[in-house]
Amino acid sequence: MAHHPHEPHGDQHASNQGQAPGPTHGHRHGHGHGNDTDIDWAEMAPHLEAQAELFTPLYERALSWLGKEVTEPGLIVDVGSGPGVVSCLFAETFPGARVTAVDGSAPLLERARLRADRLGHGDRFDILAGELPDVLAELDYPADLLWAGRSLHHLGDQRAALAAFAKRLAPGGTLAVMEGGLPTRFLPRDLGFGRPDLEARLDALQEEWFARMRADLPGSVEEAEDWAALLGAAGLKHARTRSFLLDLPAPASDRARAYIAASLSRLRDVFGDALGTEDRAMLDRLLDPQDEAGVHRRADVFVLAAHTVHTAVRPVQ
Repeated sequence: MAHHPHEPHGDQHASNQGQAPGPTHGHRHGHGHGNDTDIDWAEMAPHLEAQAELFTPLYERALSWLGKEVTEPGLIVDVGSGPGVVSCLFAETFPGARVTAVDGSAPLLERARLRADRLGHGDRFDILAGELPDVLAELDYPADLLWAGRSLHHLGDQRAALAAFAKRLAPGGTLAVMEGGLPTRFLPRDLGFGRPDLEARLDALQEEWFARMRADLPGSVEEAEDWAALLGAAGLKHARTRSFLLDLPAPASDRARAYIAASLSRLRDVFGDALGTEDRAMLDRLLDPQDEAGVHRRADVFVLAAHTVHTAVRPVQ
C-alpha cells in the first residue's frame, strides 16, 4: 500500500479524503480488489510520489505534532509506505530513529530504498515486503511509533488490523493512523461553463467506488469509523485526533497544476460513462492544455486538503 487519497485520484480514500477512486495515492497489499477496484500500485508509483511530495507541507505539520507526542523513538514503522516519501520524512524528522518501510509492493519499496539512499538516510532505513498485517511479525523489534497513512482502509478487517498493529508496539509506543478528513478541492464551484459543483458530483462517484473497493477486499468487515473506539478496542489508551491542512492557493504552481491534471484525468478514466455526457465534456475542457478554461491555464485552480490523524498509546505494563 502506499499513501493515498481516495484512490482514484490520489491520496485519500474515497470516502472522506478527497481523491480519486481506484488507483491513486495508496497503500497496497499485493493483491487486487476486483474489477474496477483493482489498483496497480507499481504503475501508479510516479503519481503517488508526486502527490506525497506536493502534500509534504501537510505531512511535515503532522510529523511535527507527532514529535511532541513521541520523543526520541528508536524504531519507526511506516505501514503501507508505498514509494517512501513519507518514510523519508520520518527519517529526516527523527534523525536518531531507524525507519522501516512496510508494503505489499516490492517495486514501490525499491523506490523507497533508493529515495532513502539518495537523501542520505540509507544507513538507518529498512524495507519489509509482504501482506499486511501479517508481515509485521517479521519485525526484529517492537516499534516506538507505527504510522499507517491512509493504508488501513485497504485492509478488509480494520479492527483486526489495528489489533495486529498494536501488538507490534513497544510499551509506551504510539500508533498513528491517518484516515478521514475532507475531500480535496481544486476548482471553484462555478467554472464558467457546464453545471456548477462538478467536484461534488465527483465526490459522490468516489464514495461509491470506495464502498465497492472495501466490499471487494478479502475478509472485508463493515466497521463504524469511530477511530477512538477502535483504537481502544485494540488495547490502546490516550486516544487523540488532529487534522492538518494543505493550502496551496491560486494561482497554482506548475507542479500543483500537473497534479491536478493527473488527478482529474484518473477520475475521468476510472468513472467513464458514469460521469454523464455533460460532466465528461467538462473534464475534457479542463484537461485540454490548449483551452484557456483548462486547469493548465486558468488562474483560479488551487489545492486545498485536510487529512486527519488519530493516535493512541500502548500502556506500559
